[in-house]
Amino acid sequence: MAEPLLELAGLTKRFGEHEAVSGVDLEIAEGEFIALMGPSGCGKTTTLRMIAGLEEPTSGEVRLNGERINERKPWERDTPMVWQSLALFPYLSVRGNVEFGLKMRSMPARERRARALKWLEQVGIADYANRNIAQLSGGERQRVALARALVTEPRILLLDEPLSALDAHLRVRMQAEITELQRRLGITFVYVTHNQSEAFAMASRVVIMDAGLIQQIGAPREVYRAPANRFVAEFVGTNNIIEGRVRSADGGRIGVETAHGGVEAAVPAARTPAVGESLNLVVSADRVALNVETEAHSNAVTGTVISEEFIGSVVTLHLDIGGGAVFRVQKQAHELDTVDITPGQTFRASWRAEDTYVLPA
Repeated sequence: MAEPLLELAGLTKRFGEHEAVSGVDLEIAEGEFIALMGPSGCGKTTTLRMIAGLEEPTSGEVRLNGERINERKPWERDTPMVWQSLALFPYLSVRGNVEFGLKMRSMPARERRARALKWLEQVGIADYANRNIAQLSGGERQRVALARALVTEPRILLLDEPLSALDAHLRVRMQAEITELQRRLGITFVYVTHNQSEAFAMASRVVIMDAGLIQQIGAPREVYRAPANRFVAEFVGTNNIIEGRVRSADGGRIGVETAHGGVEAAVPAARTPAVGESLNLVVSADRVALNVETEAHSNAVTGTVISEEFIGSVVTLHLDIGGGAVFRVQKQAHELDTVDITPGQTFRASWRAEDTYVLPA
């Protein structure tokens, strides 16, 4: 196996009594697009800052190309960062901003001008080279920040929630442009975000963090459909979690007794739980059918509508299924065009045994 480009080994950071990052181990290959994702305060930005050299680890190592870089200053690491605030210089032109890092490296004026124009061309704003930063839109400023970070032609680029200040439409467009740019350049991106849609749309691997710890690492589809634990199941996607106890286990299929009735789940033979074992089942809201549809499945709960969450093409129904539990059903809006949905209305929600995921013990 090839040596990773970037390696975090037992990386820990304490601020007084608070441990913000707790023994993180992570290997990142050259050319990967890695997203660090988690709730506020989970340690993702602190981890990124330790990679950049802006925070000194309490213990553990940051290795680049197999070499420990803990003691290197930020400007000695060749790991530029695109900031959430962009941090552009308002008194410099677009080209002046992009040239700044090259000037600090004492590159001759003609060469740095050519290099800056090359990267402005790469991000599609070469025509704006002589404009003032104040004359640019949010998306154009984002491109300047990218060009400024990439002009030194690093092997790795760090990005700290760079799209958070943009409006929703522009954010989606910039997601596509950044992803295409990364694939074209082959540069390793380490991208911090709390936004699931950003992480899943852009990254080749997602790292889920909570309380300073890595909870799961995997491809977006793997993390979404096969969460490693209850935290990930609750944080990612729109999942229903049902607690129960195994009442039968036979041939890769188990029967589980829950507070809402019996539920069947398909499980790999190697992971078949024992009869009597307590476990958590995960049912993704987008895998559930309603009784108004032609298809119905053996696993089912009945509930009354509490609310309807409409977000354009997708609708999420929140059903009260008793005992203080809420069950969510997610549908494309057009699937419910002919369905009368009012608070208090009763629906039967059903799903397949194959769509009942058993959380690892």
